[in-house]
Amino acid sequence: MEERLGGLRHMLTTVFLSGFAAFLVRPVMTDVTVNAVCSGLNDSCSLAVYLTGLQQVTVGLGKMIMMPVIGNLADRYGIKTLLTLPMCLSILPPAILGYKRDTDFFYAFYITKTLFDMVSQGTVDCLAQAYVAKNTHGSKRISMFGVLAGVRSLSAVCATLAARFLPVSSIFQVSAVSLFVGMVYMRVFLKERLHNDDDNDDYNDDGGDRRMLAEPILKNAPVKRHVFNNKYSSLKDMVSLMKNSTTLVQALVVTFFATFSQSGMESAFMYYLKARFGFKKNDFAQLSLLVWIIGSFSQLFIMPILVSSIGERWVLSTGLLMEFFNAAILSVSWAAWVPYAATVFIPGVMFIMPSVSGIASRQVGSAEQGKVQGSIYGVKSFAEVVAPFVYSPLTALFLSDNAPFYFPGFSLLCIALSLMIGFLQSLMIKDVPSSSSSLTNKTISSTSNEEA
Repeated sequence: MEERLGGLRHMLTTVFLSGFAAFLVRPVMTDVTVNAVCSGLNDSCSLAVYLTGLQQVTVGLGKMIMMPVIGNLADRYGIKTLLTLPMCLSILPPAILGYKRDTDFFYAFYITKTLFDMVSQGTVDCLAQAYVAKNTHGSKRISMFGVLAGVRSLSAVCATLAARFLPVSSIFQVSAVSLFVGMVYMRVFLKERLHNDDDNDDYNDDGGDRRMLAEPILKNAPVKRHVFNNKYSSLKDMVSLMKNSTTLVQALVVTFFATFSQSGMESAFMYYLKARFGFKKNDFAQLSLLVWIIGSFSQLFIMPILVSSIGERWVLSTGLLMEFFNAAILSVSWAAWVPYAATVFIPGVMFIMPSVSGIASRQVGSAEQGKVQGSIYGVKSFAEVVAPFVYSPLTALFLSDNAPFYFPGFSLLCIALSLMIGFLQSLMIKDVPSSSSSLTNKTISSTSNEEA
């Protein structure tokens, strides 16, 4: 593990710096948005909720198109090359609010960040997962996905702790500097590929032939080195793989409902806490700090143990079930301490995406990991587009005086029901039997010999 972490340390450092910058501004964005667009002391301004939802929709539409394209291009031209532009674009928005935060500058930030995030948001995470998948094989891959997620959670812990003590103006300035340092560090130190010997890709850690992972399970189809045809567009790549991998389709369905719920939580939760219990910057920072401490510990230490004992599919289902209970309890919060107590279920949400990425990455070889991770993030982006249409109006309605009945957390209850759908779908994911795998491997080897 130490040797593997050593090889991936530059990517992990890049993810940490990028995550630190992103999470640093989260505890203050609700207050900054409300102060910029709402008049008086109104803590439940509908305009702030709708602006956040509109931004999520716009960014989600851009990401839905761009993520599969970026994943495709990363397989062709290299992950390091594709990381450079998005990381550069991410620097300007926090720099704007670092200079001034009145209404005019807020809208300049809002427009700039919305446009740039259509390309840059999530790119570091997507390509980092592709990088880990390309350079890690066999049973170690899911553990390394957990480590990658844990490093990002650790960056959130450090960022939230810093946000608790830094003044608002410094928060945005430090965020911009962190993004700039991360971009320079990545360009200087990151290696495109840790293993130059391509022959090693054909064998797993147990000495078995891995060439079967480089092909979809097709019937009566010519065998090629790669799953995808390089002449295809990113959308055709995605559709081609989905047609030939039921497991991937199921994983993408789970991804949709999990992200639909998490995006809805982002639209609703902080505004719910602000309107219901009067939470402010320090309250958000304290709660976020607790969440990310628990999350990072779970991903770095608990998740590898669970994966080795019960398998990644059951870890995925367990995570979804825990997140269901979390959202259900939050929806009926009766006191300000309840959100803190509900953090006992936080490990659940931290298990979901690493498990999905691990399951999906097994469907292709190392040369197509960018496309697969791009497909996952494309589905995530689609869910992020749909969620605000549902949860932003719902949250604004039930936090207003015109609610049809008194239930401020009604949108959170709907999120819990969405998570239950994802949980039920996760139970349908099945492992490919070892006999089928062996048969597929023999078929590929036989066809390859005939072609030779």
